[in-house]
Amino acid sequence: MLPAEIVSQVRRIQLTTGRQVADVLAGAYVSVFKGRGVEFDEVRPYVPGDDVRTIDWNVTARVGAPYVKRYVEERQLTVMLLVDMSASLDFGSAHRSKREAAVELSALLAFSAIYNDDKVGLLLFHAGVDEYIPPRKGQKHALRVVREVLARGREETDEARALRQARSLARLPRRVAVRFAQLLKRNGPGTRRGTDIGAALEFCRRVLPRRAILFLVSDFIDDDYLDVLSNANRKHDVVAVRVADPRESAIDSGGLVTVEDAETGARRLVDTGSTAFRDAVRAGSEDRAESLERALGRVGIDLITVDAAQSVVDPLLRFFRMREKRNRR
Repeated sequence: MLPAEIVSQVRRIQLTTGRQVADVLAGAYVSVFKGRGVEFDEVRPYVPGDDVRTIDWNVTARVGAPYVKRYVEERQLTVMLLVDMSASLDFGSAHRSKREAAVELSALLAFSAIYNDDKVGLLLFHAGVDEYIPPRKGQKHALRVVREVLARGREETDEARALRQARSLARLPRRVAVRFAQLLKRNGPGTRRGTDIGAALEFCRRVLPRRAILFLVSDFIDDDYLDVLSNANRKHDVVAVRVADPRESAIDSGGLVTVEDAETGARRLVDTGSTAFRDAVRAGSEDRAESLERALGRVGIDLITVDAAQSVVDPLLRFFRMREKRNRR
């Protein structure tokens, strides 16, 4: 049974993002993500102006009149949302956390895909793979995707987590379930929620047989994943979505403060009143962001940066417009 709070949040997100998709994002999504090619639709009688190269000579010979083949674009795509559930996403200095911004963005992408009759799937990860929902079509399925992202943001007992994962395994094809079980075994109960982007991408490589659009939603507090990311982009269309918070690069002066690393649990006492310390934090944050952008650019992966304190629609629209402009060249 879902908590009433989760049900209420899903309904609110459905109303808000559904309106934004219908009014703003739907056309941009279609113009950016094209089908894989064309597929045969039917044969029909030849009319003046038809391309003679489309004449179906077998049918023409059989009926004694010219017929042409008609093709339509193979539109249906598979969109996979890879959403980071590590503890660092809980941070937020404004009206919402990075996790809440990631949830809203995931809902926008899921409803955009469903609105255009595409399939959408979900992979939640932190130190390993946590939840996998295979790609499917339909609004009911999109709502399940949104619900799972919301629900995983809540604290969960080891027993509840084990039960949820057992149910997930029961719904998966055997080949996928075996791989999922192996990854779950590595990530036992009681571990802190670090980030392993490489494990999530490797899982997608094994379970997605065809090319898909992978939206990797994370704050990218991780190391040694760029090679795996580059390999994934050779098979799939990978789009990196970095969720950030303004306080990660600009700390207010507040004297001596004990800070905790959300990924490792390590604590240290810092002097936020020190100008040198605040400058070092800002420089470190800017350097990480610039290094990520350069590294992704080298392997041809687009980057969307979402500020948790701002609208998630605007950066998504900018990305769609940039992609559309590039596709026209």
